[in-house]
Amino acid sequence: MVNGASGFAKKLHAEAHALGFAACGIAAAHEDPLRARRLEQWLGEGCHGSMEWMASRLDHRRSPQGLWPEAKSVIALGMSYAPAADPFALAQTRDHARISVYAQGADYHDVVKRALKALARWIVAQAPEAGVKVFVDTAPVMEKPLGEAAGLGWQGKHTNLVSRAHGSWLFLGAIFTTLDLPHDAPHADRCGTCTACQTACPTAAFPAPYRLDARRCISYLTIEHKGPIAPEFRAALGNRIYGCDDCLAVCPWNSFAQSAAANRAFLPRAELAAPRLADLLGLDGAAFRALFAGSPIKRIGRDRFIRNCLYAAGNSGDPALLGAVQRLLRDPDPAVVDAADWAFDRLVGLLPVP
Repeated sequence: MVNGASGFAKKLHAEAHALGFAACGIAAAHEDPLRARRLEQWLGEGCHGSMEWMASRLDHRRSPQGLWPEAKSVIALGMSYAPAADPFALAQTRDHARISVYAQGADYHDVVKRALKALARWIVAQAPEAGVKVFVDTAPVMEKPLGEAAGLGWQGKHTNLVSRAHGSWLFLGAIFTTLDLPHDAPHADRCGTCTACQTACPTAAFPAPYRLDARRCISYLTIEHKGPIAPEFRAALGNRIYGCDDCLAVCPWNSFAQSAAANRAFLPRAELAAPRLADLLGLDGAAFRALFAGSPIKRIGRDRFIRNCLYAAGNSGDPALLGAVQRLLRDPDPAVVDAADWAFDRLVGLLPVP
């Protein structure tokens, strides 16, 4: 263990907070057999859907040392994006679209990675012998179980990390280091008998508490899934066009989350807080890229995004969108055409019979 490790860890926590992290903890880098076994079971049941990258690097994902054998400690970090507005505010405003809270502001990959790199530089300045690697959602790293092991919170029944101080609203990142640092105690589960997140899911994506079937999850369907979305889920999408906050937003622990503690970079952009479906349906590739520059939404591309907007249009009950939908029946992308056809049939059926 590094000399003066406990004092170093205390300074590390202070520096992390100075850089904008709301939560910081340290865990061991070795493999947790139970965690690895649960991952293998989840993949074996096909619950990852088409996210082949989850299985293709299983050996790396099993533990930090599977990815980097020299690692001895993992510094788990969380940055708050607690919203000031009610995530359900637009649920009944069907001519507007709902975008997940995390995607209404700046791309968290950029913001969190910038802070991680700054903290990594600080570590090396304090301990020149340290090897460090930073990760934020772009490598085979199990951020949520590591966050639990490092005491940031616990994986709730919706499988996301829950913090007693910050609720469900934390972006997670990690720094692997060759330093042998004192580990924080794992966080105990505080879900109790609550099942709010389970019952809130519009598509019944939780076959059991603490288990998520991504193939039924609206976040997976609107972001990761390519091609047409199965008809059985389309109505349940409502006006959600990118992600879903329902299982997070109903968590009682969010009553302790303070929006003032959130990084200002994650404040919602005005044009993304309550966008009109009529405006979104008219986006071509160039307009899509311009609107979502600096946003995580850009990663799904224009075609998948318009597909999602068409499902929302079909659920809107607003025949005024028929013109925009009809124009997309001639779109070059087959999934867009399929969604436009579905939306058109839903909306045209609302017109008065002559």
